[in-house]
Amino acid sequence: MIQRFIELGEGYSDIYELLELAKSNKHRLAHLIMLRTTKEGRATASFVVVLHPTSEGDFQPLYICREGITYTPEKPSKRMELFEQLAEELNKKIIALDVKPSTVYAERELYYQHLIGILRMNRYIPFMQ
Repeated sequence: MIQRFIELGEGYSDIYELLELAKSNKHRLAHLIMLRTTKEGRATASFVVVLHPTSEGDFQPLYICREGITYTPEKPSKRMELFEQLAEELNKKIIALDVKPSTVYAERELYYQHLIGILRMNRYIPFMQ
């Protein structure tokens, strides 16, 4: 099985595409995930839409808006509210995880491999077969 992060951007305007991807693929929607981190002294979040693997080809996409959404639990941003509304609309819970920022890794691909390992260990995505 191939599991791959597909980065849409940092979540400024591309979050709307992420929301549409989840809505139009609700029959394949596995999870909605929020990855919380501190990047350059600022609390941020990444939103991830995890789809079930394709029936042919065994490809599992993880669409992400990476580290561009300000995260303040006491005063949620508009983007955070949109993600919460999506979860309610699609009858899903948002899985929140605290992770290291992508800037800790020499390459972005290493960051995504690390996240895939975390998601597998927590059984949010299947192990390699």
